[in-house]
Amino acid sequence: MPAEVQRETTTDTATDSLTHDIDRSNDEPTFSPTAGLRSSRRLRILMVSARYRPFVGGTETHTYEVASRMAAEGHDVTVLTTRPDPRLPRFEVDNGIRVIREDIVLPKTDYYIARGIYREITNGSWDLIHCQGYHTFVAPLAMVAALRTRTPYVVSFHSGGHSSPFRVGARDLQRKLLRPLLARAKRLIAVSNFESSFFQRELQLSLDRFSVVVNGAEKMLVTDGNTPVRDNDAPLIVSVGRLERYKGHHRVIEAMPQVLQAFPDARLRVVGAGPYESELKALAQELGLNERIRILGTAATDKSGMARILCEASLVTLISEYEAYPISVLEALAMGCQVLIANTSGLSELGKYSSVTLIPISCTTSELAQAIVNRIRNPLPSIEMALPSWDDCAAGILDVYCDVLGVSACAS
Repeated sequence: MPAEVQRETTTDTATDSLTHDIDRSNDEPTFSPTAGLRSSRRLRILMVSARYRPFVGGTETHTYEVASRMAAEGHDVTVLTTRPDPRLPRFEVDNGIRVIREDIVLPKTDYYIARGIYREITNGSWDLIHCQGYHTFVAPLAMVAALRTRTPYVVSFHSGGHSSPFRVGARDLQRKLLRPLLARAKRLIAVSNFESSFFQRELQLSLDRFSVVVNGAEKMLVTDGNTPVRDNDAPLIVSVGRLERYKGHHRVIEAMPQVLQAFPDARLRVVGAGPYESELKALAQELGLNERIRILGTAATDKSGMARILCEASLVTLISEYEAYPISVLEALAMGCQVLIANTSGLSELGKYSSVTLIPISCTTSELAQAIVNRIRNPLPSIEMALPSWDDCAAGILDVYCDVLGVSACAS
């Protein structure tokens, strides 16, 4: 199975007892704006995402963290997603979340064309539908189905870059084609002020159609042994993010020969999975750095493994061309890491944190190498600032739901 499709401890219950047609006849009554939510009533929420656990990525993490908290609050939460790998279960329950996966056509592409998305929504009954992401064919299918069933829906953009120049160039047309559906959403949710402003401008929609709810983070614990310590004499540099060219991992690799002149024992660990892995390994080999560079993925549920890496990191980097509000950087900050990121898109908003250094996206390899060396030699003092938590994020999104549905509080 591919590295990013690991089935380790991703579910709480077996799925054998779940049949193709989920029996909804015994579910609690659907939400009514005139009824309280603290008694036997609860929201029936459908989150629709092109990808979900065990795949690793910002949208996947966001969807799980928010959905699991809403389920814990007593709401009935279902995640409707696709099944790119037929070995994944069609149905399962993941930490209180009902998960339904629909098969896709063209499985070797990232278009995620799954006709079952429309069928599942039109055959179901939901109080609100939340489209998590807009890039693939999943979002328009879900929005059309929501309109067909007269179910209110909201959309979170979770915007990002892409390694394909064609796909990046087609984004403008894609947004224009989706505008009629996005305009009929009850609310459009952005994860940063940058993302909100960008889509207001691109879609020509009024400010009151948008809500900003930033991603969250939490301090992770090492549970599988002694916690490693940072050694700035033999520093570990960590470049985080999906393995796509636009994420900029190759730029950190190209800077390593100059970094090694200052720190002969320095190491680089690239943490992520994706289609650019072979190119990154080839680049490391070409520069003769195979012994200094490791490229590895992490399972979506391996918080302890990621905590171990971040505890040891002298510096965490993300020299990405486009980020909305990256979870990986928030996690690094939560672990007390020094962070070096590109001063662009939603990354710029993270410059308010004391241990973050911004560097121009147009920097040269030498300038990047020097910035890495300077930050390891001279760590910035960490001034305590409250980071957004996943509890904050889930509460913010639940507030949006309540506003859309016309109630003042949605606590269970």
